[in-house]
Amino acid sequence: MTARLGPADRSEKPIVTSATRQSPQRIDRRTLLAASAAAAVTSALTSGDTFAGGVVSDRAAAALAEPAPLTPTPQFEKAFTDIVGKATLLEDGGLSLELPEEAENGNIVPYRIGVESPMTAEDHVTRVHLFSTQNPQAHVATFHFTPLSGQAAVQGRMRLAKTQEVIAVAVTTANTHLVARRIVYVGIGGCGEG
Repeated sequence: MTARLGPADRSEKPIVTSATRQSPQRIDRRTLLAASAAAAVTSALTSGDTFAGGVVSDRAAAALAEPAPLTPTPQFEKAFTDIVGKATLLEDGGLSLELPEEAENGNIVPYRIGVESPMTAEDHVTRVHLFSTQNPQAHVATFHFTPLSGQAAVQGRMRLAKTQEVIAVAVTTANTHLVARRIVYVGIGGCGEG
């Protein structure tokens, strides 16, 4: 069973798993970026009094008060375009990205990425790219896989400069590009920012 998260909104729990697979939705790069900006505005304008069924922490409230905290930076736009190009992105295509909803310290934010794939010579995930929309270095990492990997999964820790959206893109042997994204509210920023 591969873990998958639902849409990035403030009403869901930090990590949600599901064993069901929905039919993929096709979106292009421009739509993804526009949706990211819309999510930022919606998130900032909606009620800041409740958060995942409880009270918003002081750090999350401060992050929400920032003007347009999730608008992607030019560094992200360039890094994303350089790697993804004009490929059609599939959302809900079997790629899961797990991150905490709130990170007290942006220097050590844990993540888990997994892709549903048979991992055969003919059909497997070749790479997974990890991006941050607000870090000075927008392209965080690229992970390479082969059929010998057995599964396309990785976990680790990353730095986040401030509240932002984190985006993962998986590429398969059929040149299919899967995308998943999550918003992380950062208390104390990593990358030398606060």
